[in-house]
Amino acid sequence: MRIGIDVGGTHTDAVLMDGMDIVSSHKALTSSDVRQGIMEALDAVMLDAHVTATAIDAVMIGTTHFTNAVIERKELCPTAIIRACLPTGSGLPPKCDWPEDIAAALGDHRHMIGGGHLFNGKEIAPLDERALDLAIDDIVQKGIKSIAVAAAFSPANADHELAIAKYLSQRIPDANITVSHEIGRLGILERENAALLNAALGKLAHRVVSNMQAALGERKIHCSFYVSQNDGTLMSADYIARYPALTFSSGPTNSLRGAAILSGIADAIVVDIGGTTVDVGVLAKGFPRESNSHIDVGGVRTNFRMPDILPIGLGGGSLVTENGNRLGPQSVGHRLVKEGLVFGGSTLTATDIAVANGSADVGDVSRVADLDPALIERATVTMHQMIDDAVDKMRPSEEPVPVILVGGGAILVSRELSTASEVIHPEHAGVANAIGAAIAQVGGEVEHIVSYAKINRDDALAAATEEARHKAMAAGADPDTLRVLDMEETTMSYMDDDAARIRIKVVGDLKQTP
Repeated sequence: MRIGIDVGGTHTDAVLMDGMDIVSSHKALTSSDVRQGIMEALDAVMLDAHVTATAIDAVMIGTTHFTNAVIERKELCPTAIIRACLPTGSGLPPKCDWPEDIAAALGDHRHMIGGGHLFNGKEIAPLDERALDLAIDDIVQKGIKSIAVAAAFSPANADHELAIAKYLSQRIPDANITVSHEIGRLGILERENAALLNAALGKLAHRVVSNMQAALGERKIHCSFYVSQNDGTLMSADYIARYPALTFSSGPTNSLRGAAILSGIADAIVVDIGGTTVDVGVLAKGFPRESNSHIDVGGVRTNFRMPDILPIGLGGGSLVTENGNRLGPQSVGHRLVKEGLVFGGSTLTATDIAVANGSADVGDVSRVADLDPALIERATVTMHQMIDDAVDKMRPSEEPVPVILVGGGAILVSRELSTASEVIHPEHAGVANAIGAAIAQVGGEVEHIVSYAKINRDDALAAATEEARHKAMAAGADPDTLRVLDMEETTMSYMDDDAARIRIKVVGDLKQTP
């Protein structure tokens, strides 16, 4: 049996699953003490199913800890960056486009040295070991332990990043080092930013993992636990300690994966309605469609692999204003159960409208009995139009598409959507995110620039596939179940040497531990 837990900003959801069967589920408001909330979620699903700790084979957790740390500028370590790029690249130094507050949180510890490569893998210049020594001297003197390493075109040739990381480990054995080619994609600024954020989260990652282990230990659950990544796959506890930034946006991703399982549909639009926002995403082959644009995380431009999600300010707690013509983006959020009309409060929310129009049965319906029918109708039309517009922006063509409703706020949708070929509201939709965590597979992904003038195409693809397999196995995948989920090959016609960008993603089932 597996337990999936998703800790969101408003709710903490949990499910207990036996294979693909949902045995029990639990939904509660997120507590300020997340560790306590995880333990309460564990207690709830295990008590409901009458199972003991020994029956649990694995626990999967989705968390917003690391996203919140970046957004709130909290618990970020002082972090140094060593970039190998000179004599090129000096015009755009590290963190040149960062908001002042988060740049200050990491500190001004920037070092640019000679080195890096061209797109074809040739050196821009030899690695400047003297400049590297001076950079490390400064880092040691300042007592900094979190360090990001970036080099020009490291996805094409990572030798200089690896050499710098090796030397850093010798000089600072307890350093937390992130090399950019393992965390980001092409584009040195965005990849470097991703590495910096990941390194800055290192100390928090170790504490979060320890707290999760402690929560499981207190409930005498001694199985392995895993954390959701933002590409719909899992990573082991050791892996998250190294790559905490890969959890960014894992909540919506879990919901999309859960929607695919609950509906049995692999290609669709998923509308995940929470207390404050609606997240609209696209399912392709059962996994979230990934964004091809740069991703802004807390004001920092990155190129993480991230799901293509369109958020809009509508949710169960959204305020209804302008006589029903406007809903959100302001929301009472987790205070809905106190401030909404049907719960005895004085604030008109989207949930009150859903109760008043007869589509939802929560709270005390008598408290909205006196609402103006015209206001109820306008607000109902407005919320459906907002969702329709969002689906229209995300669907891959003008043809109507299946739309799967998930999340606790799915009760808001009571009518047909013009953009949908059908609207599906599956059972257990309210805890789809926890289900997505519980059933997630393990993946590995690589992206390289290769020169087909130097290496045979089939050999290049085979080598990249094997590297992706090793990454998946390192994250906890069973090698016997691995398969290639996605393969992209883009000819880079503006470059010499018959260059191409290849990206390969491999997924497999969790390896069962004895």
